[in-house]
Amino acid sequence: MTSQRSNSAEDPEAGVHMEDNFGFALGVVFRAYAKVVEAAVAEIPGGPRGYFTLMAALQGHANSQRALAKRLGIDRTIMTYLLDDLERADLVERKPDPADRRSRRIVATEHGRQRWEELSGPVGLAEQQLLDVLPEESRATFRALLRTLAHHVSPDDPMMGHSSQAVADVDVSQKPDRPQRSIT
Repeated sequence: MTSQRSNSAEDPEAGVHMEDNFGFALGVVFRAYAKVVEAAVAEIPGGPRGYFTLMAALQGHANSQRALAKRLGIDRTIMTYLLDDLERADLVERKPDPADRRSRRIVATEHGRQRWEELSGPVGLAEQQLLDVLPEESRATFRALLRTLAHHVSPDDPMMGHSSQAVADVDVSQKPDRPQRSIT
């Protein structure tokens, strides 16, 4: 006996598409973003990781190697090698933290500042091209909503102003109202 899909009136999932799934759509957008940014910053050690590390150093958000690794979601060991490479390229340097001599602050060099300014244009253009599908008046709203979501789910990030409880507070036991699947 073969199974056939019924028409949409009989099959409540006939109108459900992968593109409608939040996680799937987010993954597609992320992969597209990663691909265009990778191409834009390919000459920076570490590619996008190096670019965002340099950005954090320029903006004063790299108060310690450990905090920076956590903020960017990079393993601490990998962060060490990435910073070594960025230092060799004269983009950043590690300086003693005046408040804690055991800690090192990551700061951008003048060359790092110049390289970031050169690359921020192509990265911005890549972002703009990805967002071109949205109506112009919606782009700023989309960015603001995305920033709000990032602030909410970013655990222990002092720059975001929320605690790690934000992710834990998401109640996955709540199921959206939709018909149950029947396997026949």
